[in-house]
Amino acid sequence: MLTTIGKYVGGKVLTAILILASAASAFWFYKHPEQLETIWSVLKGVLVWMGLVLVLPWAAFFVTGKVVKQDSNVAAGLLLFGLVAIDVLFAMYLAGWSVNGALTWMVLLLGFLCAAVYNFLVCDFQASHFEDQL
Repeated sequence: MLTTIGKYVGGKVLTAILILASAASAFWFYKHPEQLETIWSVLKGVLVWMGLVLVLPWAAFFVTGKVVKQDSNVAAGLLLFGLVAIDVLFAMYLAGWSVNGALTWMVLLLGFLCAAVYNFLVCDFQASHFEDQL
């Protein structure tokens, strides 16, 4: 019974906090429309970059097949390095080749790390399927 009351009250408090935060955000962007435009341009760049990161290793599947046939760790490392380099260069291009602030660099580095892990996982998945065909 105490758990049910806690969930009910917690749900109401959380709802009130979300409504107040949404109202405060709406008021803030009403007073500062230029910041809303900045957020949309940043989100557009992030979504375009994420699209490239998600599609690139799948689009380069034929390169993964050639690397598997070579059976070389150096070739696999170069493939992963190339994919991550393309991701990094495209992100820097979208950022206008200039990044300011430590937080921005930390977020970018976290994104690059996630892209590298994603590229590794996709290439490993593709390599396992190419090995099954050999």
